Amino acid sequence: MSCLSPHVPDRRQPGCTKLAWFDPWGGARVRVLAWTCDCLAIVYELCQAGGQGFIRRTLQNEDAPEIRETHRWPIPQARDVWAALLTGRAR
Repeated sequence: MSCLSPHVPDRRQPGCTKLAWFDPWGGARVRVLAWTCDCLAIVYELCQAGGQGFIRRTLQNEDAPEIRETHRWPIPQARDVWAALLTGRAR
């Protein structure tokens, strides 16, 4: 069976932007707008909360998932970062 969701490329593009990852903010309702395939150990989600967008990264550990999130941006900028992530221009 083939995957229906995209995968983040294994290789980073030259000049790849390094994203800062932080503990989840919590508290606000989060709407997941897009996601990568969960067949890999790391799953990424483009999220929206409080009128801002961010990317959530989940490392699927056996005992407990490790969740980290980026800064919040205006939604159009978050979509640009999401596109960069999916093309290897951000990680």
